[in-house]
Amino acid sequence: MASASEAPKEVLEADQEWKNGKEPTRQAKWWYATFHSVTAMIGAGVLSLPYAMVYLGWGPGTMVLSISWCMTLNTMWQMIQLHECIPGTRFDRYIDLGRHAFGEKLGPWIVLPQQLIVQVGCDIVYMVTGGKCMKKFMEMACVNCVEVKQSYWILIFGSIHLFLSQLPNFNSVAGVSLAAAVMSLSYSTIAWVGSLSHGRIENVSYAYKETSVQDSTFRVFNALGQISFAFAGHAVVLEIQATIPSTPEKPSKVPMWKGAVGAYIINAICYFPVALIGYWAFGQDVEDNVLLNFKRPAWLIASANLMVVVHVIGSYQVYAMPVFDMLERMMRKRFNFPHGFLLRFITRTAYVAFTIFVGVTFPFFGDLLGFFGGFGFAPTSYFLPSVMWLVIKKPKRYSRSWFINWASILIGVFIMLASTVGGLRNIIADASTYTFYA
Repeated sequence: MASASEAPKEVLEADQEWKNGKEPTRQAKWWYATFHSVTAMIGAGVLSLPYAMVYLGWGPGTMVLSISWCMTLNTMWQMIQLHECIPGTRFDRYIDLGRHAFGEKLGPWIVLPQQLIVQVGCDIVYMVTGGKCMKKFMEMACVNCVEVKQSYWILIFGSIHLFLSQLPNFNSVAGVSLAAAVMSLSYSTIAWVGSLSHGRIENVSYAYKETSVQDSTFRVFNALGQISFAFAGHAVVLEIQATIPSTPEKPSKVPMWKGAVGAYIINAICYFPVALIGYWAFGQDVEDNVLLNFKRPAWLIASANLMVVVHVIGSYQVYAMPVFDMLERMMRKRFNFPHGFLLRFITRTAYVAFTIFVGVTFPFFGDLLGFFGGFGFAPTSYFLPSVMWLVIKKPKRYSRSWFINWASILIGVFIMLASTVGGLRNIIADASTYTFYA
């Protein structure tokens, strides 16, 4: 591990790039952190929470959701504190902090794969979500129109990002992110208010679905992944904090924490009513996207689907920006590619095309949430920050901090293993009955 007085070489080089103007200036306010974090966290996951409740039930489902909210708020606080754990040095990327915690060679291997799974996984799921909701919107808005296959809608949604991906940096997508954050609050409200207005369906059942023990176990595992997917903002929290100015008198952790708390309050306002009221209304018959259960009023449901489209447009860009930055750095370093529009166009267009291809090929919405939620989001949001806190801060053994961090690690590892297995198994099962490129 690097000494407390010495920053890794990669971090110093990154700091120099900030000064040379290759990155956006650090001028963001605390509310930027709020809506960027809301955009990163609240998205496809919130609409699947009632579906996760089907396999967990009232008690376990509510408990898992509450524990996840508390645990991830704590790990986000840790990330914010570790951003400037060396005076005068800022760890602007998850991988930079990983190098400091685990060493120059081991750090990237521990952090980078997990972060990329989160960012690329989110973008793939958002590609599917955007295409599905565009299709639903058009079917409700134009009942006499010719039906277009879902694959084409995913392609249409992806083509929007071919243009938006050319925006240079985080600050340039602030307007898109703000609109996305507003939309997330709006359609979440429509989801739970619509469920409440709809009332409980006839013969609603909250019993566990009658299926084999093996299938039920795997579905529970996948539900854990869906919930962990709903707390995915940690993968970009350091990049968001990097846009906030910092001085010895007012370090960036002060406004960033203020923004994070605001984001988590909005998170709770969205997540808990949607999960609980959606499950109350439809029971075990709820769809993996709760909006699909609504039929009337058509204009309201169509509007909600359009809001989801706007939101995932912003969410895609928030998760894609760090990937763009990494790809462009790699092209400049390894291939001496000149910095400029051509580099941006090639790397970003290739990345968007890749996520379109995977989204069109594997549009298993609920199962994708479970798989990516377990494999990527559980480490980055639940236990990797706690591991780095133990390594860097070294809390006293058996202290409250020591126990909290080890509890987060154990719970996070269990969620990672269980939901990865469950999600993968469900993807394989659903693929056997699905016609690809339908």
